[in-house]
Amino acid sequence: MRQARMKVPESHPVGYYHCISRIVDRQFLFGDLEREQFVEFMREYEAFCGVRILTYCIMSNHFHILVEVPKRPEVLPSAEVLVQKLRGLSGYVGVGTVIQRIEMLRNTKADQELEQYLESFWARMWDISAFMKLLKQRYTQWYNSQKGRKGTLWEERFKSVLVDGCGEALATMAAYIDLNPVRAGIVMDPAEYRWSGYAEATLGRGRAMEGVRRVVAALERVPAEAGPGVNNRPEAEIMAMYRLFVYGKGEEREGITATGVPLRKGFDRAAVLKVVAEKGRLSLGDFLRLRVRYFADGSILGTRGFVESMFLAMKERFGAKRKDGARRVRGLKGELYTLRDLRKSVFG
Repeated sequence: MRQARMKVPESHPVGYYHCISRIVDRQFLFGDLEREQFVEFMREYEAFCGVRILTYCIMSNHFHILVEVPKRPEVLPSAEVLVQKLRGLSGYVGVGTVIQRIEMLRNTKADQELEQYLESFWARMWDISAFMKLLKQRYTQWYNSQKGRKGTLWEERFKSVLVDGCGEALATMAAYIDLNPVRAGIVMDPAEYRWSGYAEATLGRGRAMEGVRRVVAALERVPAEAGPGVNNRPEAEIMAMYRLFVYGKGEEREGITATGVPLRKGFDRAAVLKVVAEKGRLSLGDFLRLRVRYFADGSILGTRGFVESMFLAMKERFGAKRKDGARRVRGLKGELYTLRDLRKSVFG
């Protein structure tokens, strides 16, 4: 079932979204150059749209991005800030036209028309749907131009999960994303996969490191902007904390080759399902090494209170029989809840 677009209610000024999109027909079209270019565009539109990317992972036929979307400011930036933002977009060639239009409206004192004109740009900012649309459109234009192709590049619009930004949920989702190349058997250590937020942060790159810092702040339940605590700790200490969180128990891989070489990190699926069937619980580290549907199909992930508050804000979208929203994540030791009770094929 296609997921409905969700906006964060007024009571939740900051939204955290895990966004996923796949190449059409799930073709493996992302080579090294393509992934590098995608990351470049992603950073451009991160700055333009006023969002913050906490972590990401660009695979060969899909991508994951964990995005913080701030509330739209009550006092909007100036027209000069808009022009500066547009200049930061490599594919935008109409900056001169925008400047001329702004100057003409100012000279004629057409204040209302100027406000409407600027709003046509502000409407593309501080919004997860606008960010994803602009990023994917820009990348499609570049890719089609490079390859001499036409038509859509993406399988669908995009999927998203709204994540609780305070506590373990945000860090759990970040670790799930960063472990993608490990679970796929591409690398042994997520730091070795260069097209990811984890690898960028390991190298000490500013925006990626800030993303990890905010994830650790959420884990410790303190504001990322707080002076003491997380914000004052050295980068090496922050990365060590996050690395300990990401690394869980279990080095066994799923399946073996004809020569007995393990194929990929993770747990044997039969063994995991047996533990769940016996009402056992997995450690967080064990849980993260699986492909778990809650992280892609759960719609909303967080504490019970967070999921309940979001359910009440959009209650009209559910049937009259649905009285509450939070459904506990199955098979995990700890308190995480989702809006969807995924009874079938939880692992996969």
